Amino acid sequence: MAKPTGSSRVAEVPQPGTRIAFRRPLGPYRVQYDLVDSDAALSKWCAAAAGARRIAFDTEFISERSYRPQLCLIQAAVDGQLAIFDPLRIKDLTPFWQTLAGGEHTTIVHAGREELAFSLRAIGRHPANLVDLQIAAGLVGTDYPAGYSSLISKILGRKLHKHETRTDWSRRPLSPRQLQYALDDVVYLEPLYDNVVRTLSELGRTTWLSDEMTDWQTDIETATTGERWQRVGGIANLSPRSLAIVREVWRWRETVAERRDTPVRHVIRDDLIVELARLQSADEARISHIRGLDRRDLTRAMPHLLDAIQRALDLSDAECPRLQRTDSPSQLQLVAQLLTSILNSVCRAASVSVGLVGTVQDVRDLVAFHLGVDRAGGQPPKLARGWRAQIVGQVLEDLLAGKTCIRIADPLSDDPLAFEPRGH
Repeated sequence: MAKPTGSSRVAEVPQPGTRIAFRRPLGPYRVQYDLVDSDAALSKWCAAAAGARRIAFDTEFISERSYRPQLCLIQAAVDGQLAIFDPLRIKDLTPFWQTLAGGEHTTIVHAGREELAFSLRAIGRHPANLVDLQIAAGLVGTDYPAGYSSLISKILGRKLHKHETRTDWSRRPLSPRQLQYALDDVVYLEPLYDNVVRTLSELGRTTWLSDEMTDWQTDIETATTGERWQRVGGIANLSPRSLAIVREVWRWRETVAERRDTPVRHVIRDDLIVELARLQSADEARISHIRGLDRRDLTRAMPHLLDAIQRALDLSDAECPRLQRTDSPSQLQLVAQLLTSILNSVCRAASVSVGLVGTVQDVRDLVAFHLGVDRAGGQPPKLARGWRAQIVGQVLEDLLAGKTCIRIADPLSDDPLAFEPRGH
């Protein structure tokens, strides 16, 4: 990257000029950063970053007080040059997100779900060539999801002290301790990337990362832009009519929360939505008996809430939503339990995190699919697709089909199970 832009600052902890000495060949990083706190400084930074090979970034935000998380700070490392951005002083962050989305650089994050969501909400685009190190590390055997400090300790051999996890990032001025915390969150991303990507290449798993990042970004985009009423807790056993009420009240809640810029739970809690759905009534007298709906703001909003419920009651049966049932017979549950243990063994032997490969429900879906039960609209289940099928899916399917036998080879070894062709 070109010479520093904006105001050049040095964090007071550690002292100016101090170097964070990574083990060779990672190279030294000076604890010096550019403060980008105006539209003009942002423009200069974006111009300098245009030809970068890599842009690592992280954000600090507050999510407890508003409808959407409030972005309070952005930290970036561009080919080793650090910068801190103040979203509370920059009027328009669009150029920043456009810089991330454009170009041929690799964008590096850790546990970057919210970072991706910020970009999608700002410009409707993903950062270019996005790599989430939490996912990448899981593909080389690190526990998934691994925390940032854990990855630094395991991969770089350094201890990171995290003291500001509950800090109020919206307050100004930020203390030297807060700034050091923020810089630590980004300064290690590039060396972590170098280590993890090198291991991925050695294992021949580079395409696995590309495929997984594509699916991960698609899932987050759907969650960010789509309706999420099915995430309301406690709705699994509701009737289609009750589900219609959940959906309409959820939509009303989203509209109100966005208009007020308040967390959705401050409008109406999930458990109250479920109670309204079970009641299946737009009669205010009946609804008023539900404990928790007697708040003054809800009383004022009652006509709109009743309208939402009535819209659901007016739907035809065919228009009411239905959830995909995942009930399984006891035999399937027993087989899935056995295969879940085998899944853990296969993943450990292959140096890939079982937490990234799949869950108990994913195993159940694979068993159901093998038995001819379609739970995904004709699409093969997660463990039967892509790199997962390559590393574990085929093993499990061969066991289900009786093509492979399993035995305990050495109960004291790290990989005690052995798989052999039937009749071997």
